[in-house]
Amino acid sequence: MEGFEKLPAYLGVESLEISAFPGGFSNLTYEVQVGDASYVLRRPPHGLKIAKAHDMIREFRVLQALKKAGYTRMPHPISACEDESIIGAPFFLMEKVEGMIIRNRPPSEATPEFFRSLSQSALDVLIELHSLELSESGLGALGKPEGYALRQVQGWAERFQKAKTSEVTSIEEAFQWLMASLPAESDVAFIHNDFKYDNLVISSTGEVQAVLDWEMATVGDPLMDLGTTLAYWAEAEDEDILKMFNLSYVPGNFTRSELIAYYGAKTGRDMREMNFYYVFGLCKVATIAQQIYQRYSLGYSKDPRFSVLNQVVEAAGRMATKCIQTGKI
Repeated sequence: MEGFEKLPAYLGVESLEISAFPGGFSNLTYEVQVGDASYVLRRPPHGLKIAKAHDMIREFRVLQALKKAGYTRMPHPISACEDESIIGAPFFLMEKVEGMIIRNRPPSEATPEFFRSLSQSALDVLIELHSLELSESGLGALGKPEGYALRQVQGWAERFQKAKTSEVTSIEEAFQWLMASLPAESDVAFIHNDFKYDNLVISSTGEVQAVLDWEMATVGDPLMDLGTTLAYWAEAEDEDILKMFNLSYVPGNFTRSELIAYYGAKTGRDMREMNFYYVFGLCKVATIAQQIYQRYSLGYSKDPRFSVLNQVVEAAGRMATKCIQTGKI
């Protein structure tokens, strides 16, 4: 494959086969086969550099820290390379975890019972992440929890401004509402920050085998992590454009209300301010979609899926406005 000519020499092998994994909207993922062994390579997208979101070396270090902490639902990290001359960008290698990754089409064998199992398994895995010990494991060093909510709202609002290709008043107003509605207190936990079905490796029975895509993982408010998951968690009545990221609208899945109730019952956390966290998640998803759409509009990507992401921004804005006005998620 073009762009990987120097990779065999770097890995110390005579030859290898490399192929791109389908799907995904951000960092690029490839399967690297060396003889009978298969590995996964991760690199940033082509085009505009958004450093914090696409820092391959940091993502590799997150995997190392999780491994040190004894966490097992993840691919084991193998090596990382900062030398951009090898493939044109920093990258890292990790083990390949066998299982399904479901994107915009249900697997043929999926039933409502499958998605019920998947909903519960996914929430259990997220709750487990949010309960990891931070001090002795070293995970606490991966983030700065003080003032996390304020920094996140300000940071995503700034990213949205930088990525704008048109005016979306609903998102602008939602960010203003968030600034005026910051929770007075919050818990501290290790958080994934992009937790949705297509970032999970799943068994045929709907059990989560591993969590992928750790580039935004940090230490902060766990309910902001849940808010992002909620924003991706489309239901059957939602606009179709919002269903392209998660198969959570298929019969058998938890509803957003059930998801919140399950998380609250399992963790004992106060869930009364979930409207704030849900609106934050919608604004974050809108900003990510806007960043990708900007790269597409500037010609850095020809992927036709990216051509409609401006519609995701607008739909997320409508959902945020509805939540703010009605008080319902």
